[in-house]
Amino acid sequence: MNVHLSTIILYVKNVPLLTHFYVENFNLKVIEEDPIWALLDTGGIHIGLHKIGEQYFDQIEEEHTFDNNTKLVFEIDMDIISARNELISKNINMREIKTFENYPFWLCDGTDPEGNVFQLKSKK
Repeated sequence: MNVHLSTIILYVKNVPLLTHFYVENFNLKVIEEDPIWALLDTGGIHIGLHKIGEQYFDQIEEEHTFDNNTKLVFEIDMDIISARNELISKNINMREIKTFENYPFWLCDGTDPEGNVFQLKSKK
């Protein structure tokens, strides 16, 4: 079997909020959009934002952010320090820039409004 990853779906509380976040900050294009679903084009694969089921809303506090084991990695074509500073100026939670020995990239993690982790990746 040959496979090709086409879409990663995140289950979210507020589809319009996260759609705006990823379009505004990462210049992603909206392919499909309705109140419970958005499909964003990253240029390589799609990110789907799917509203979680109503039955789960009673279990979630208003300001709750999710813990999950997914990280969206965006390779950027600009200086990572400038990109990080731009996001921080928009009150986006960003961690410190890091790298690893013999690794050709700088990395910096951040979180979207619902706590989903993303990473900026920039060539050294």
